[in-house]
Amino acid sequence: MKIVFIINPAAGNGRALKKWHRFVKTVNFPFDQVTTRFSGHAAEIAAGYRERQESALLIGFGGDGTLREIVAGAAGAKELIVGSVAAGSGNDFTRAYGTFKDARAIEKFLLNPVYRREDLAQLIDGTGFQFVSSSGIGFDAEITIAVNRSASKKKMNQLGIGKLVYVLYVVRTFLKFEKFTLSVEVDGKWITYSDVWLATVSNQPYFGGGMRISPASITDDGLLELTVVHQISRLKLLLVFGTVFSGAHTRFKEVSQMSSTEFRLSTDKPVCRHIDGDDAGMSLPNEMVVYSVSQYDWKSIY
Repeated sequence: MKIVFIINPAAGNGRALKKWHRFVKTVNFPFDQVTTRFSGHAAEIAAGYRERQESALLIGFGGDGTLREIVAGAAGAKELIVGSVAAGSGNDFTRAYGTFKDARAIEKFLLNPVYRREDLAQLIDGTGFQFVSSSGIGFDAEITIAVNRSASKKKMNQLGIGKLVYVLYVVRTFLKFEKFTLSVEVDGKWITYSDVWLATVSNQPYFGGGMRISPASITDDGLLELTVVHQISRLKLLLVFGTVFSGAHTRFKEVSQMSSTEFRLSTDKPVCRHIDGDDAGMSLPNEMVVYSVSQYDWKSIY
């Protein structure tokens, strides 16, 4: 089995490349390495191995966006297994799926390469996106996109205070965010939520750098979970967010959750969206967007 490291030098605001330079010195087995050059490149690399029907372990050396691209490119392949080394900012992928802590862990895996099949989710709005962990609409997406676009993010990361950027944008977004109305079609029924802060479609429990937004999500059960936070005061929202890391937020009546193979969502106004922490544009007023489990699965290390 060929070992391929796919390295995103921009992940973690450059920390991934520095980590790779240290990591590669500990590798004592043959491998190929490819460095991504642009957004979507990791997906192209993985798709190339899929099309050539090569047997390979693709190890993403980056963050959630990098791994999403690799999985999307490898999905449906019989001979490809996807692993990871956490090197991004949020690293929610590595909390739910197989990951390698060091080169020795890779060597042990090669002695007994066990894998499991995982679900791949998709967002269809005329063009379509695939995601591995979650896709959010609203408050969390607006924060994520603002942080990613921030000119000060890289500088503050270099100073070792990058988390402060996120905190600043949480506060700013919290004060100015305009809630929206969300319509949901699930299993033939319509539900309307007013005063919505966020809606997240999940394929695994974690989002936002370790928050257990969807504790009941299982990565290979053929289902997605929808979490809607609505009709909650700004003060109480702070309390709810304080419990998301433990998953206790599900006890609040303002947090609604459900499972299905497909959700159809629409909003009454343009609202920010993300897929696995990357910008997925804006929802259009009253446009129906479909979130569902893809017909393609993928293999993760086990």
